[in-house]
Amino acid sequence: MIAVLGLVVGVALGFFFQPDVPRAVEPYLPIAVVAALDAVFGALRAYLDGIFDDKVFVVSFLSNVVIAAGIVYLGDRLGVGGQLSTGVIVVLGIRIFTNVAAIRRHIFHA
Repeated sequence: MIAVLGLVVGVALGFFFQPDVPRAVEPYLPIAVVAALDAVFGALRAYLDGIFDDKVFVVSFLSNVVIAAGIVYLGDRLGVGGQLSTGVIVVLGIRIFTNVAAIRRHIFHA
């Protein structure tokens, strides 16, 4: 319940203050969002499996975002940012779909 309340408050504050994303971090924001979604779906799967741990979720969430953004940053510095961005999206996308499939099987028993 606290997480849902935090989400609602965060979205409301975002709409109220309308923060600007600095140009320097714009290329990394979509990657960070996908990495965060991976952690959220992984946490939901763990919750439904009865093995959720809030410390693991926080560490997973932060490390996913930092590592994914770091890989893309490294790719930008090496001149292959587009390829590494695609690789990160593909890997995290596969993990998201795997977790969603497990959640679906758990909810619908199919």
